[in-house]
This record gives sequence, C-alpha cells and structure tokens, in this order.
Amino acid sequence: MIIIAESGSTKTNWLTGNKELHETIGFNPLFFSSENIYDELMKQEGLLKLRDSITEVFFYGASCSSAERKQIVFDALKKYFTKVNTIKVDHDMNAAAFATCGDKPGIACILGTGSNSCVFDGKRVLEDGPTLGLGYILGDEGSGAYFGKKLLARFLYKELPAATTKILKDDYSLEKNKIYDAVYKKPHANVYLAGFAQVMSNSPDKEYMEQLAEEGFQEFFNHNVCCYDNYKQYPVHFVGSIAFHFKHILKKVAEGHGCQLGIVDKNPVYRLLEYHLSSAYN
Repeated sequence: MIIIAESGSTKTNWLTGNKELHETIGFNPLFFSSENIYDELMKQEGLLKLRDSITEVFFYGASCSSAERKQIVFDALKKYFTKVNTIKVDHDMNAAAFATCGDKPGIACILGTGSNSCVFDGKRVLEDGPTLGLGYILGDEGSGAYFGKKLLARFLYKELPAATTKILKDDYSLEKNKIYDAVYKKPHANVYLAGFAQVMSNSPDKEYMEQLAEEGFQEFFNHNVCCYDNYKQYPVHFVGSIAFHFKHILKKVAEGHGCQLGIVDKNPVYRLLEYHLSSAYN
C-alpha cells in the first residue's frame, strides 16, 4: 500500500492509499536527525499498526532540498517501514506544485509555518524563487512564523488592539521573559512563532487582522510571485492554513498584482495522493 507524507516544520500529514489520515509532528531535517525522526514515528500508534503493510512511501518535506537532508529522512523511513519497496524523499515545493497545478503550468506557493514559491511547467518545478526559502529570520513573508513574529512584537510594543492583547495574556499567559526565552534560547523558534498565527482567525479584531494579513500577503507577492518573468500568465495556487483562512484577502492582493488566484488548499495531502495515483505522475 502507498502512503504519502506532506511535512512542514510544525506537523506531518500521512495519508494511505485508502485515505486513512495520520498526523505526527513536522520532520524538518535541519532540526531533526534520523534517530529523532524514527523515535517520534515510534510514538504514533496508528502508523505503527499499519507500517508493515506499506510498500511505497513518498515523503515531501520542508528543507528536503539537498541530498544530505533527504538522506536524513530516508534513513529514518527505511528503518521504520520494514516491508517497503520504494521510498522517495522530496522537497515540499514539489508537493505543493503536484497538488495544485497537476499537469498544468502554474505558480505554486506555500503559506504554512514558513513560505516559499516555485514555477511549475506541468511536469517539473522550474527555477525556485530568488528567496529559495530564506527562513523565518530573513524571509518567510506571509507565513505563520511571519505573522506570529508581527503579533508578538506588537504585543511587546503595546500596539495591539485590546481584545487581541487580552487573548494573548489570558490564553497564552504571555509576558516578555517567556517570549524571549522561547524565541532566543529554546529550539524551533519558527514553530513557536507560527503557533500564534491562529490568533489572527480567533481575534474579534477582524478589521485589524485582515489588514495585517494583507500586509503580509503583499510582501509575499512582492518577493515570491512578482519575481518571476511573465508571472501574470500563470494561475497562482496556495497551500497552507494561513492562505485558506484569509483567502478573500489573498484574492484581493493577487488581483491587485494582476494575477489570477487559483486553488487554495488547507491540506493538500489528499490532492497529492490523487496526483500520485494518476497518469500525470506515472
């Protein structure tokens, strides 16, 4: 049986050929060793029950863009899936392109914990954007980490509306030293920051949050879409929860840049499975 894994820095969705969905933490090989990945997989009871029935594994993950980082994930999967015949580890940009573009040209974009984009010609990913995924410190415009960083900075500057400030204090027990410790001392600061992006959807300060979303999406388009030659000729597709929850703002920004907004999918692993089972992949 086939299983498809679509992994960001925060979580991984595992979908079997019979559409049984399992979830683990995200396995970014910049931060995890093969041993770490294997140990975490062993904690997932649902996957453990079916792992001996898996014969094909297709893993698409954040930072799986070099041979060295792909090998880290490959070694963990090879050890875990004991009956496997085929294992392929690839970059999450390919997953976004396959899931949204299918066999047609387009620009595929990720707005998850981080952000990135690529041009797809209907068969393969062409040149990546000039950012090449600069990460949450230098880039990741419009991502969960980007918006989390904005919210926490404005919280510390006391610039947020009262209702949003109350949510951050009451629901997250935030204070300066706690934030500094998580961002500057503990690992996976990008995941920590991205965890606050959901405040944008939950806050009653809708107008403020929509303005914040628009600012982030404008930056994303400026750096990650308009960088491509003839970008207006392609539909621009998005995967990720940030894009999904603020689709109406994304559409406004896309149209403002003369672009056609295409598919916006919160959880692309289902489309990715269909692509693998189709003639487009085979």
